Amino acid sequence: MSTKLDYASIDNPKWRNLPPPPGFASSSSTTRTTSRPPASASASYAALKERRAWDQAIAPAKALPMQAFMLYMSGGGVQIFSMGIVFVLLLAPFRNTAGMNKAFAPFAPTKSDANALSTLPLQKLVYILCNILTLGLGLWKCRQMGLLPTGTGDWLAFETRGVAPEILLR
Repeated sequence: MSTKLDYASIDNPKWRNLPPPPGFASSSSTTRTTSRPPASASASYAALKERRAWDQAIAPAKALPMQAFMLYMSGGGVQIFSMGIVFVLLLAPFRNTAGMNKAFAPFAPTKSDANALSTLPLQKLVYILCNILTLGLGLWKCRQMGLLPTGTGDWLAFETRGVAPEILLR
C-alpha cells in the first residue's frame, strides 16, 4: 500500500482551481531583495522600541491594583501569609531598581550604551517613581498592621522625664 499523497503540491489538479487564501502572495510575484531596510522601517522600529520602553516604565504602576487587592485579601493581622505578601511587596521596588539597566537594555537605541543611566532617562525616572509608589503601598500596609512606629506610645523608651516636683522643692 504505497500510494503517494501529494496534498501540499500546488500542481495537484485537485487544488489548481482554488483561489489563493486572503493575504497570500504567490512566490512569482514577490521578489526578495537583500538590501537594507528603508529608513521608515528603522524609524518605526525605533518608535516601537520606545513604546516598549514606556510599557516597561509603567509596568509597576499597572501592577498596583492587583497588589492592593492582594493586600486587602491578606487581612490586617500579623500572620505569616500577610507578612509574606508585605515582604515581597517591599522587596520588589529595590530589586526592580537594582536591575533597571538590565530591564531597559533591550529597548536602548542602537548607537548608545544599553547599560548607561543616560540611556532612556525619562523612562527610567518614571520606572523609579512607579516603584516608589509600590514601596509606598507596602509601607501603608505596614502602618495599617501596626508594624511602623508612628504613635507616641512607640517612642516612650526614648522620652526623658523631668525631675519630680517633690524633689525640686527640697
